[in-house]
Amino acid sequence: MAKSPRYSFPAPRLITSTTDLAETVERLRNETFVTVDTEFMREKTYWPELCLLQIAGEKEVVLIDAVAPDIDLTPLTALFDDQSVTKVFHAARQDLEIFLHLFDRLPQPLFDTQVAAMVAGYGDQVGYDNLVGAVTGASIDKSHRFTDWSVRPLSPAQLTYAAADVTYLRLVYESLLKQLEREGRSAWVSAEQAALSDPDRLRVDPEKQWEKLRARTNNRRMLGILRAIAAWREREAQNANIPRQRMLKDESLLEIAATVPGNTDDLARVRGVSRGFAEGRTGQDLLTVIQDAVQLPDSELPKVVRGGKGSDGPRPSPALVALLKVLLAYQCEKHDVAPKLVASSDDLDAFALDPDPTGPLLTGWRRDIFGEEALALFEGHLSLGVSAGRLRLIRTDNQGQSRSGENV
Repeated sequence: MAKSPRYSFPAPRLITSTTDLAETVERLRNETFVTVDTEFMREKTYWPELCLLQIAGEKEVVLIDAVAPDIDLTPLTALFDDQSVTKVFHAARQDLEIFLHLFDRLPQPLFDTQVAAMVAGYGDQVGYDNLVGAVTGASIDKSHRFTDWSVRPLSPAQLTYAAADVTYLRLVYESLLKQLEREGRSAWVSAEQAALSDPDRLRVDPEKQWEKLRARTNNRRMLGILRAIAAWREREAQNANIPRQRMLKDESLLEIAATVPGNTDDLARVRGVSRGFAEGRTGQDLLTVIQDAVQLPDSELPKVVRGGKGSDGPRPSPALVALLKVLLAYQCEKHDVAPKLVASSDDLDAFALDPDPTGPLLTGWRRDIFGEEALALFEGHLSLGVSAGRLRLIRTDNQGQSRSGENV
């Protein structure tokens, strides 16, 4: 078996004071880009508890102890706000949620190598370890992936593991940039990074949490109650800083919305709701929320989404959606790009119902990769066939006559 190639990186340095952090930030602001990662705990809290922050520049790698008693992370904002320094992450969403909560804004500009890798043909949501291996041939130590990062002191092995998350990322970033430029796909990634940089996409809207519960009903009153109690749970969990499921499980919310308990005894009968919870302040607040939702006028109840799961609106033909998925797989294989990045299941459902010219599949680079061919399929100018065991696109003229096709 071939040995993993060896790379030389600066020795990581642990930062435990605000003064050291501020001085380091000033040096890092001279970089063209820095790579960033975090280690955090979230099992017992609503908000992620940042434990360690790793940043690598060209000549230094720093591990910032976020729970050190003598540290204030505010100096980081100077680096995160510096438009001349690109902040590079891999699978950035959870890291960005942390920074948005800490600083009420996101690092700018930023670059997510997972998104770039999907554009560059490395598959759907490729993991950091696999991407490092594919790009550099190196093997990342995974032994501390599930360690408790809140416990101090951190071991040398933990620090080495944490540093690897940002050192190899520099090599990955530089390699992806070259590939994207060579293949003319830099603009594709730029469009995706712009969406990732929108803080509104990361902020939780309590009023929309009910949509994630996938209630199988068209009863707008029940949905109105579900919306109210899901929003209540979200705010209570945020204020108490505990996981939403620990506040009240999804199954309990759905049962409450269906049975509409009107008093303490009714609430205590709901599966997952204890007598103590029902009798306490939190349970009484919940009963008030339920009664308020019961009294909402019909005009203020949620509208059942057209074509959505559980809705009474038109639904896309399963056969048509399946055909679109085949075309999507064909086009993505042809262009070597991850299908999940081009179109989600909801995107395909919406397209099957109404090929909206302003929709995501008919604008930007997605139109070039998939949208144009999907429109041709809808308009009868394209069909799918098989030739020599390979899928084939068959193009037709306006009179329905077959023309030459392509195989994949």
